[in-house]
Amino acid sequence: MSEVTMRIGELAEQAGVSVRSLRYYEEHGLLTSERSGGGQRTYAEDAVERVRLLQRLYAAGLSSSTIAELLPCVDSPSAEQTDEAWARLLEERAQLEQHIADLLRTRDTLDEIIEVNRSHRRAYP
Repeated sequence: MSEVTMRIGELAEQAGVSVRSLRYYEEHGLLTSERSGGGQRTYAEDAVERVRLLQRLYAAGLSSSTIAELLPCVDSPSAEQTDEAWARLLEERAQLEQHIADLLRTRDTLDEIIEVNRSHRRAYP
């Protein structure tokens, strides 16, 4: 880690997230901080990139627990960890594909119901 440190508000501003998000990340073991003599959280300069990575992973639809499973590949990359992360990401993608298929079926069913409604409506001028 870098020797330059910043407080939680500074990190939030630089990373473009809320202080609440940073606390959430810490609670879930996704981000670490040190404590100053006064008990305030301080973060290394590289925490900005860490938070941005977390934001990208959340934007990809990953849960906190899945992100926690993937972070060892980021923190201590190895062939084994990279392969495990790859497999986990493929599982997430397959789940997303299934969810999309389910949503499409739901939409198609709703479209059928809408059409039945319109057919019935035409019977009542």
